[in-house]
Amino acid sequence: MRMTLRPRGLAALMAGAVVVAGTVLAPPAASAAEKVVLSKGHTDAVDVHYEGGALSLKVNDDTGSSPVKRDPADVTFQVLPEAAMTVPADPRFAFLGPAGSQVWLLPLTQNPDLLWPGWNTTTLKTGVFEGNKVRLSLVGVQGPGNVTLYTQDSFANPVIKFRSDDGLPDAIDVPVPTHAHSNWAFSALGNYTLKFQADATLTNGTTVSTGPVDYSFVVGGMSGGGPEVSLSVNGMADEYQPNDTVTLNAVQTPQTELDHYHWFSRCPGSDDWTIIAGEAGARYFFTATRELNACEYVAKLYGDGHSVVASSEPVTLWVAFPPQEPGTSQTITASIDETQGALVISVNPDDRAVVLPSAQLNAGGDRWESNGELRPVTVTDTRAGQPGWSASGQIPADFTGPDGATFSAGYLGWSPRVLAQGSGQGVVAGPEVAPYVVGSGGGLGNSAVLGTAPSGNGRGTAQLGAGLRLSLPTETAAGTYTATLTLTAI
Repeated sequence: MRMTLRPRGLAALMAGAVVVAGTVLAPPAASAAEKVVLSKGHTDAVDVHYEGGALSLKVNDDTGSSPVKRDPADVTFQVLPEAAMTVPADPRFAFLGPAGSQVWLLPLTQNPDLLWPGWNTTTLKTGVFEGNKVRLSLVGVQGPGNVTLYTQDSFANPVIKFRSDDGLPDAIDVPVPTHAHSNWAFSALGNYTLKFQADATLTNGTTVSTGPVDYSFVVGGMSGGGPEVSLSVNGMADEYQPNDTVTLNAVQTPQTELDHYHWFSRCPGSDDWTIIAGEAGARYFFTATRELNACEYVAKLYGDGHSVVASSEPVTLWVAFPPQEPGTSQTITASIDETQGALVISVNPDDRAVVLPSAQLNAGGDRWESNGELRPVTVTDTRAGQPGWSASGQIPADFTGPDGATFSAGYLGWSPRVLAQGSGQGVVAGPEVAPYVVGSGGGLGNSAVLGTAPSGNGRGTAQLGAGLRLSLPTETAAGTYTATLTLTAI
């Protein structure tokens, strides 16, 4: 049996199907109390936390340049009009509505033009909860239509997680740690409130619960909304002398009638953005000092309900040292731009082919089986803030063999391990994934975690591997088969 590997490049923006256990997208300590509308990009909408003996739900907003923890009450999730799709005639999808009718779908795999929400337990520690799991429930839905969250197995069959039109609550057990995505389907335009709840039992037998937590969704256009607005900051010079005046201007594109702003700064040594008191206009000016050297500044534009309409990219202030006596000194400034950091997953182009030994009958005589080794996979994280990461793999299409013969990618499983990592990097191997067995799922036809690094760790280079196990029905036709394993990191 032959299998070839193909990497996916800069992994911070890569889409996986479902990351079954162990993805870490936890951001640094940054948090915000402002009201926002999230309509594009990645977010852990249902982000489970356990702190101070209490279980809670938050939102991990990963739609901007830096992830931010938010209270669900401060977030509106928008399903853009572009999410509209027609229900297929395939009877397996009849739960979405009559064939040919319209639904609005946030897909399982990332579409950069739409929101990509998921759920996450990677902030939780193992060994805290019985069975290392949390029960996640959708306990109520209010809105003009039905809501269904579903995934798909390696045979493209829908696997329903939550469905409002056949009775709630619906619940799933989520292992710790897990980061997962699904299809989010809404049957009608309008405003929805989804009530999620997380419950768990501690290893000492104590039960903990978040209680119902409201999540606001808008399907279609926002009421009173106009064109999308972008925001930029101009006026920052390449360098200032101490006591120079710095004048920054927030510029809307296109210009709107909105005129309420806030300015924020973040200086070296801090992960948090701090609001600049008293500055609520489009222009902000201040005096440059050496103490402000390398500080960053952003502007945010606010609309109705004090919700953020647009945010600028950061601009950085550079302040020169005071002049010294001529000929006696030089000023040398060196910097590492934290925005240039990246999360990269790669394989050696000269060591990317896996050839499994010829399959042999197992001891029971009812399966063809073969074992091998995944070639080393390298994950390098140079991002600021150490948000953590998860590397995963999936074989999205069947193995193909002679004369059109195929077998499902789900018949291949793996046992991940960490081959090497930097000091204090905190990388752990993903869970074992057994080959597909009828009635229990499994295998690499679904996305599976190869390795993870928790929030606050992961910076540096790690090397991952896995033992591979192929288990096939005895009726599989003889021949050499090939498939491609796709690797991603987020």
